[in-house]
Amino acid sequence: MTAQALAVCIFTAAQTYSVPPALILGILHVEGGRIGMASKNTNNTYDLGPMQINTIWMPELARHWGVPRETAHRLVRDDACVNIGVGTWILRKKINQTGSLYQGIAYYHSATPHLGGKYRAKVMDAMQRYRLVRSPDDLVTAVQRQQARRKPG
Repeated sequence: MTAQALAVCIFTAAQTYSVPPALILGILHVEGGRIGMASKNTNNTYDLGPMQINTIWMPELARHWGVPRETAHRLVRDDACVNIGVGTWILRKKINQTGSLYQGIAYYHSATPHLGGKYRAKVMDAMQRYRLVRSPDDLVTAVQRQQARRKPG
């Protein structure tokens, strides 16, 4: 996926769920996931794709989309735009649940205070790099920088 296409996905999710694009970039940076990635957790769930969406969400997504769980799993794991949209939707749910953007960031990772707090601090730090992102064009530059940092060598 090109940086420009990824930037459009991020900006669309940000607009759809009223979440700052810089926050989505911060979460993407901290999660460090990739298209097609499935990371096994100690509780036998998996975190999928760029935003590392936990498989605990698959039953709800499958019902909402009217597809089998396996299809929801594949879409979230293998389609960056779907993954970013779902991750941003989950983030919005956590913000609404806690009544706070700040607490919603922590709850995206964990409702356990010390775990969520550490995660929030990492995301806030990453967001500082992208604080001026206001449009898809600005995101292209930020995404290209992020991709360059992830390349080995």
